[in-house]
Amino acid sequence: MGYPVEFRRKVFKLKEKKELTYEEVSELFGVSMRTLFRWNTRIEIKKKAPKPRAINLEELKNDVRNHPDSYQWERAQRFGVSQHCIQHWLNFLGISCKKNTKTSKSQRKYTYKLPE
Repeated sequence: MGYPVEFRRKVFKLKEKKELTYEEVSELFGVSMRTLFRWNTRIEIKKKAPKPRAINLEELKNDVRNHPDSYQWERAQRFGVSQHCIQHWLNFLGISCKKNTKTSKSQRKYTYKLPE
């Protein structure tokens, strides 16, 4: 996490007030000179644009309803994403993996259940 904007402003006010060099300010506050030059160019914190989701969450919910016994890697192939991506969004949606006890142990598969 970066330094707060108020701290940045105080650093430059002190620099101007006491007529310090960048090197002196760097030593005083423990901030690199490169960081001070960057702050001088842009004092406000850059905001990152939100990254679009790789999959539509409604489509994922429908896929879980239509194919409750699919493995995560099978869903990943259908959506064209990684298995980790599917795991992350299933967890985000609160969808849990449940054991299918209707089949024998050797044929047992897990099913996914949507939260109530």
